[in-house]
Amino acid sequence: MIEARGLARTFRTRGGTVEAVRGVDLDVRAGELVGFLGPNGAGKTTTLRMLTTLLRPTAGSATVAGVDLASDPTGVRRRIGYVAQSGGGMPEARVGEEVELQGRLHGLSRAEARSRGALLAERLDLAGLERRPVKSLSGGQRRRLDIAMGLVHGPELLFLDEPTAALDPQSRANLWEHIRTLHAVHGTTVFLTTHYLDEADSLCDRLLVIDNGAIVAEGNPATLKAEVSGDLVEVGVAADDVATTMAIAARIPAATDVAAPDGPVCFRVPRGDRALPELLRALDAAGIATTSLQVQRPTLDDVFLTLTGRSLRDAEETPVAA
Repeated sequence: MIEARGLARTFRTRGGTVEAVRGVDLDVRAGELVGFLGPNGAGKTTTLRMLTTLLRPTAGSATVAGVDLASDPTGVRRRIGYVAQSGGGMPEARVGEEVELQGRLHGLSRAEARSRGALLAERLDLAGLERRPVKSLSGGQRRRLDIAMGLVHGPELLFLDEPTAALDPQSRANLWEHIRTLHAVHGTTVFLTTHYLDEADSLCDRLLVIDNGAIVAEGNPATLKAEVSGDLVEVGVAADDVATTMAIAARIPAATDVAAPDGPVCFRVPRGDRALPELLRALDAAGIATTSLQVQRPTLDDVFLTLTGRSLRDAEETPVAA
């Protein structure tokens, strides 16, 4: 559905040339729900704008929904849906009119646009709101309207840019369910950018991580957490046994970052559940009693910290009512 090779974009500024995206290679298969993540300034937005024809690449090539990005950008636009972070509904317009207009702009007849709009209203819990002005909708309803406008022409691929930004937790969870349904039941391919790590973890089949203009990791959330960070194991022992415990921990296969910063001996392994039996047997053989034992599963924020040296924790935003 998306195939990009060497995609790059540079900008000229007064201070010189800025390489925003540096030769990105990425693939998205039909039917996937892919999350595109990266710290601020990593090149995420620039890449998204190139893939949606809003910005011409400086170098590289891409095929989006089966159409060459450079030679036929109009063909790409016909086949994709794009839901911008800022939203697209006119405040004074009515909900049904906005969806119908979007369909007409994509070449649908009035009857087709109305029929598809009615179907999407049912799918996205907008039924009965068609005659209300957009400005009267809640934040969650507006985002669902944005998605309806992005889907009315039946695109093969839907781009969602920060779809739940500034929504309250209930509205976010509600929108997640709609996105899951679009993907699982209707087979829509979704390319999603988000700063919410729980959102990426919950929704996405696969993640692409970009930093400094290049893809630095990809895989499903569980694989990335296991391979990039691993489980954190903390073992409490008597002070006299710390050095011996650290030596034992260092011999555990694939153990890394062995340390005892605040008393407990800490280390990381790909699978804590598999490492614990061996660790406990070795400690028992050495006559060392444990005072505490804890295994913490990694988070996506651990992945980002490991890959980029920066955290991507949820930004504090003012919630919008459902």
